[in-house]
Amino acid sequence: MSFTVQAQRYYAHETVYIDEPASIGDGTKIWHFSHVLSGCTIGANCRIGQNVVIGPRVRVGNRVKIQNNVSIYEGVELEDDVFCGPSMVFTNVNTPRSGTPRNRPEDFVPTRVRRGATLGANCTIVCGHTIGEYAFVGAGSVVTRDVPGYAIVYGNPARIQGYACECGLRLCFIRSETACEECGRAYRLDEAGAVARLK
Repeated sequence: MSFTVQAQRYYAHETVYIDEPASIGDGTKIWHFSHVLSGCTIGANCRIGQNVVIGPRVRVGNRVKIQNNVSIYEGVELEDDVFCGPSMVFTNVNTPRSGTPRNRPEDFVPTRVRRGATLGANCTIVCGHTIGEYAFVGAGSVVTRDVPGYAIVYGNPARIQGYACECGLRLCFIRSETACEECGRAYRLDEAGAVARLK
């Protein structure tokens, strides 16, 4: 049924379909022609754009922004502060077929997007991988493996092209430690290529 939620502390445009039961946090806004399926959990203060589908039993954290034309399929989990750019794509089955549908629960391969990660417009995240915290996936990229935290990846297949600060700007490592020129957050890069924020 299509309706505008009046009694709740979140906003859903009158063209939105919400299949009960679904948990939607305070301050969240859901815009035109979107569909929230039953059993999903959406956190507080999220922004869900036009023509978005959030599948059953999907978990979306707080302050997540999902731009227009994105489908979050069963098996995908978005932690707090994730950004999903317009028309980016998640898959959730590694062996899809039309004549022999693969839509049983055991066929769904989980994908986790860690806190603060950015998924650029039109990128594709192949299921079964983890996008690390504050990672940055470039527009149009195809992710076929795990992405480390703070990594900037782009291309097809996506490969590490550098590292990003929590504020989003590129980090420049001359030695093993650096600080963001914009916000001053400090980081360490180890020999294995993993980045950690310094306290």
